[in-house]
Amino acid sequence: MTIRRQVLKMMSRLEDRADDLRYRLRRRLGRGRPVEIVPYRGYGRRGRIWIKGRVLEDRNVPPARLDDSAWDNLRSMLRRARTNEIPEALVRVRFRGHEQLARANREGYFELCLNLQDEGAANGLWRTVELELVEPELPGRSPVYATGEVEWPSETARFGIISDIDDTVIHTHAHHWLPMARTVLLGNAYTRLPFPGVAAFYRALQRGFTTYPGNPLFYVSNGPWNLYDLVNEFLVLNDIPVGPVIMRDWGLTEEGLWPFRPRGHKLEAIRRILEFYSDLPFILVGDSGEKDPEIYREVVALYPGRIWAVYIRAVGDHRSPLDKRGEERIRALEALAQDVAHAGSRLVLGETTLPLAEHAAQQGWISADAVDEIRVEVVAGE
Repeated sequence: MTIRRQVLKMMSRLEDRADDLRYRLRRRLGRGRPVEIVPYRGYGRRGRIWIKGRVLEDRNVPPARLDDSAWDNLRSMLRRARTNEIPEALVRVRFRGHEQLARANREGYFELCLNLQDEGAANGLWRTVELELVEPELPGRSPVYATGEVEWPSETARFGIISDIDDTVIHTHAHHWLPMARTVLLGNAYTRLPFPGVAAFYRALQRGFTTYPGNPLFYVSNGPWNLYDLVNEFLVLNDIPVGPVIMRDWGLTEEGLWPFRPRGHKLEAIRRILEFYSDLPFILVGDSGEKDPEIYREVVALYPGRIWAVYIRAVGDHRSPLDKRGEERIRALEALAQDVAHAGSRLVLGETTLPLAEHAAQQGWISADAVDEIRVEVVAGE
């Protein structure tokens, strides 16, 4: 073991002990807030479901309002970041007559894959899962329950969609630190802006040629789980289809300080989804500025024939003669597109949502009427 790994391991253990001491002290002094289970949307199909969540004290983050000030938003963001998790909590998960216990880790996160004896087709894309806190016991307090959701694609689903979030769905400026920090720290779900046409495009992909959403949609982000409520609120406010959002635990680990290794997280999350839905092909959507194309190229190579298309939004002012880095990036993407083509898929690069939608319509994945709706959104948003 290297010296660096030894130091990281020691620091990680010290952090765990400090968190444990703080948790015990708060409980002994009776200073803890009400405990809650925060379920994250899971997914399932044909005999099993995957669900994840976290047990922690209520952070008391109010819903966003249109008239919130920058100070209001900063205060909410600090509350999201300052968590008092319940380490090693035990949660009972119930789903349609099946149940299983899940043990949380020291950061309060739990996850499980629940095997089902028989779970046939049903109407609707979503099913509910019931959660109950078993341990720790909370004397003098009411039992802790929560209800989560599991995405359950139709048996007639033709394909799935996996999308990045930052600078793919939301204007985040992830490739520029100062604008990104301003957006993240001082904004809320109302002030964040979606890319024009994204809502209509994702609704069209979910529908395909049917009249109801049956194709599963997933979001994979390098953002921390602490922002899960913010992302979900943004999707709902902007009429963008919701789906499981796979995020990350930011903090010190024996491997290093997250979030400085984003590539592995996205690749692992995408692989888990592809292997869970082993009978479905997928469409991948990302942007040109956060290593999405490189990650997606690797996915195409790992799963031959499974990736129908890679849709990449061009971010940055690469058209400007002053933006040499942007020009270099575009040339790199053109070379990368050739690699994707040789692997049997197609990379489509677009400055707006429209060329991506037009390609999907040409392939028969969405309807021509949907393209007209997307065009209206794109023009209105320019």
